Amino acid sequence: MQRWQIRLVSLQRRLAFPQTSLQLCILGMLGGLAAAILIILFRLAIIGLQSFFLDKTDDFSSVDSEIRWLLPLVGAVLIGLIAWITGYKHYRLGIPFVIHRMKLKYGIMPTRNTLNQFFGGILALSSGFSVGREGPSVHLGAYGASTLGKYLQLPYNSIRILAGCGIAAGISASFNTPLAAVIFVMEVVLREYRVHVFIPIMLSSVVGALVTQGVFGSDKELALLNIVSISGWHLPYLVLCGIVFGAIAFVFNNNMMRLIKLFRNWPLLLRLTLAGAVTAAIGYLIPHAMGAEAGAIHYAVNAPDDIALLLTIFIGKMLLTLFALGLGVPGGVIGPVFGIGIVLGTILAIIPSAIIGDNSVAGTYAVLGMAGLMAATMHAPLAALVAVMELAHNPGIIVPAMLVITTAYITGVQFFNNKSLFLLQLDFLQMPYKLSPADDVLQKVGVLAMLDNQYQLLDNPDEPQVTQALDQLEPPQQLIIRRQHADSVEFLLASYDVQLSMTGASAVHYQPLQGLNHQATLAEVFAILEDKREGAVYIYREQEPGQLIGIIRWDQVRSLLVKQNNLL
Repeated sequence: MQRWQIRLVSLQRRLAFPQTSLQLCILGMLGGLAAAILIILFRLAIIGLQSFFLDKTDDFSSVDSEIRWLLPLVGAVLIGLIAWITGYKHYRLGIPFVIHRMKLKYGIMPTRNTLNQFFGGILALSSGFSVGREGPSVHLGAYGASTLGKYLQLPYNSIRILAGCGIAAGISASFNTPLAAVIFVMEVVLREYRVHVFIPIMLSSVVGALVTQGVFGSDKELALLNIVSISGWHLPYLVLCGIVFGAIAFVFNNNMMRLIKLFRNWPLLLRLTLAGAVTAAIGYLIPHAMGAEAGAIHYAVNAPDDIALLLTIFIGKMLLTLFALGLGVPGGVIGPVFGIGIVLGTILAIIPSAIIGDNSVAGTYAVLGMAGLMAATMHAPLAALVAVMELAHNPGIIVPAMLVITTAYITGVQFFNNKSLFLLQLDFLQMPYKLSPADDVLQKVGVLAMLDNQYQLLDNPDEPQVTQALDQLEPPQQLIIRRQHADSVEFLLASYDVQLSMTGASAVHYQPLQGLNHQATLAEVFAILEDKREGAVYIYREQEPGQLIGIIRWDQVRSLLVKQNNLL
């Protein structure tokens, strides 16, 4: 046991440094495994529930209409029941909440929120709501991997990386797109690219993909689409398609926020009931629009030239997704956006299909629609491009996809001032997701990486003992006084103060020190010391709060900030 503790202390100190390490890579893979197991349980639960009333997973057109309209109503009631059991204050879910926790809480996810996301997501997806499984997957992945870091009491800067590993594994396990999962984490969630973060996240994404492939196989849902290379004369038309995708993304984001704002004061149970009623009504008439994206893909493949059916599915899918997510049904937005984009792309393929005399390009346009709408809706152009490359297995799709994605993105940003749906939700909910430049630098370094042990510790000394110790100190040594009270321990930094000696008072100045857990980062040190811009904090281990393991001085923090972009 003693040997294990020694190794754990060494591991904690190693991971406090913002550097690539074998230990972090192994932990990232373990975090990815934990995330993948949670996602597998999540997906198996959905498949198991749907098998009672569906002939084919996510195909709600196969169920009798008498049962179909009841499913979302029952699902809404059960989701509300779970929210009531776990506590309504723990109902902030999905990717926006995860982004907030990554920036402000190092990716540590509350257990009750996770229970809401797990069971609520299973019910939402099983009962036909137009939500995606990637929202719960991101939440569950972050929870599984960060819990490993919490158990080992790792520094918070490394727990954040582990949470990113879990998110990548979760997305990879959901869509079988390991590289797109990595890019999504870096582009949308972390919003930065650093090698020491990129490597463990990439490994965890591989683990997530391999584990889920072992359970569900390596088939991708887009395998049904016939994706062919298209000639150069399509490119001008693809620019027009990109403009359409950018405009639709703005309409989608704008109406989503309108619904969120319109119903924000409604009780959660009432909002969920309304979402269930809308889904029941539209689903009764347009069953192909229910579920995540599989139903939309199926009909885009089987009826690529049925413009009336495709338009009906497109409108129904838009409405179902907006009302489900806008009213608070637990689930993700990426899956439905994929479905909407696929149907819209298939609709736009009708013109070139008419020109060439067949619908062989419908599958290609469907995938391009998915990529363009994802890029413009979530401001994730690189993740959208990589997802297309992985799902299509056709290098000929890259140039058309780049053209559509850039046109859609620029159209949304330049002409409609469209913002990322995730950031719009975060701004409305007043959940911070931005860090100051100083915090951004300091949160990446754990306090264990800069522990200063050049100090002398005295327990309950009298004044002569303090004076004698100060006289014998050799700079840059510090003198720390520990005063033990009946129910607490106090640490003081002792030093000479010439001004005090001139007044006739004691020449020794005692400055109280605040303590920080060994998991903390330099950002917490900065928050304590930035007003006075002097002094130090002491570091302790949670199991031994009265035992000093080191100090962090203000000049150490200042030196790091000056070194990193002259932030002070």
